[in-house]
Amino acid sequence: MKKLSFLLLALLCATLSFAQGILTGTVTDADNGQPLEGASVFAQNTTVGTLSKNDGSYRLSLGKGGWELVVSYTGYVSEKINVDPTGDLVRNIALKKEDKSLTEVVIQSTNEVADGLAKYGDFFLAHFLGKTANAAQTKLENPGALRFFYYKRSDKLKVFASEPLRISNNALGYQLQYNLDSFVYYYKTDVNSYRGSCLFMPMDGDATQKAAWETARDAAYRGSRLHFLRAYYDSALKQEGFVVNISLKSNPSQFGMLSNPYDTSYYYTDSAGNVELWFPRKASISYMKAKPEPAYIEEAKLPKDFPAQVTYVDLLDGILIRPNGYFTDQGSWVSQGYWSWKNLADQLPYDYEPRE
Repeated sequence: MKKLSFLLLALLCATLSFAQGILTGTVTDADNGQPLEGASVFAQNTTVGTLSKNDGSYRLSLGKGGWELVVSYTGYVSEKINVDPTGDLVRNIALKKEDKSLTEVVIQSTNEVADGLAKYGDFFLAHFLGKTANAAQTKLENPGALRFFYYKRSDKLKVFASEPLRISNNALGYQLQYNLDSFVYYYKTDVNSYRGSCLFMPMDGDATQKAAWETARDAAYRGSRLHFLRAYYDSALKQEGFVVNISLKSNPSQFGMLSNPYDTSYYYTDSAGNVELWFPRKASISYMKAKPEPAYIEEAKLPKDFPAQVTYVDLLDGILIRPNGYFTDQGSWVSQGYWSWKNLADQLPYDYEPRE
């Protein structure tokens, strides 16, 4: 498996492995050791999170799978730690204060767009939340936290946030707290990327609302990247409706079906139960059990009867997939097509379990 040996070594060095159970510890100031009350401690892209108590202590219950723990506190540099639950563990975390002088230099050296929200706000939301039916029911509650920077020489737009973004997804029934590291849109290539960490908080509702949310979540899950990665991990691609093709060496614009997607050239299970995945060339992933949304068909100029949801994936490096669909290194995954059209408003937390 090309490059994966280096990835696995790095992961073993950076990952805290413990049995499925309870993670506890304290959050303190790295300089003076004083406890930090109210620090946010959560598993990235899940519904599992808490705030540290007055003595800096926290407690989280993590299930089977892989998780990225995010610890943040206003005025301090956030910490991110990969964890693989296999038992109880105590983990104390010391946060360092931010160097505000560096932030001020960065701000002064760029040209912030004074009316950025008015000029780029809708454009940003269309690429960050998405353009789907679910996105139409999703609202950014604190748009004033956004800051927009346009770089004329490279023709790109960067967006940062001065505080965690508060997002209400009324389609799927979640309140989201999204810590946006950065959003970048490249006008020359029509490609965008964003980085950050998200905590999902289920909304309260009556029985009718909860039933509607459960139906919407199930629909969002079917054919999603989360669904695909779990199916790959479980060696159940065909049963779950996925077909994987890979571009031909002789003609990269054409694709041939992977007759055996579990061939060790692409797929390998290590002794720790992780699935190692590597595509040496661009892969085409089709979900055959549902058609694309009409809005996507129109935007992509596809035939109205187009039969499948198709996404193109480049893996810049090998990835390790965990049982819950979490994978590392997430920066290695680059997608175009259907999954890149479906953005934050259609994402589900890693601890989501579909209906049987």
